Amino acid sequence: QVQLVESGGGLVQAGKSLRLSCAASGSTVSFNIMGWYRQAPGKEREWVAIIRSNGNIYYTDSVKGRFTISRDNAKSTVDLQMNSLKPEDTAVYYCRASEAAAWTRLSDYWGQGTQVTVSS
Repeated sequence: QVQLVESGGGLVQAGKSLRLSCAASGSTVSFNIMGWYRQAPGKEREWVAIIRSNGNIYYTDSVKGRFTISRDNAKSTVDLQMNSLKPEDTAVYYCRASEAAAWTRLSDYWGQGTQVTVSS
């Protein structure tokens, strides 16, 4: 049974930085795709950054140049370095992972989320 746990959220002023971490526990697994999603109040959950085991990385347009995703395959962890934070980055951030190359019914794991609040 796989569990993902996020940490590192908090309250910061615009222009500052935060680093989020996600760690897997419960079993030994090898993830292919790992990523970060976020959900702001009243909005749909959206993807933020994705990193595959082959090193391919994707960012949503609104965070390009500001956020950096990285992973440690041996530890099954994924981090999100968030710089130059803006009030519109305020959301609950979720970690997501799969053993496959895409999210599937048999392999789709979510963390419980960590709150990021950016004040203007």
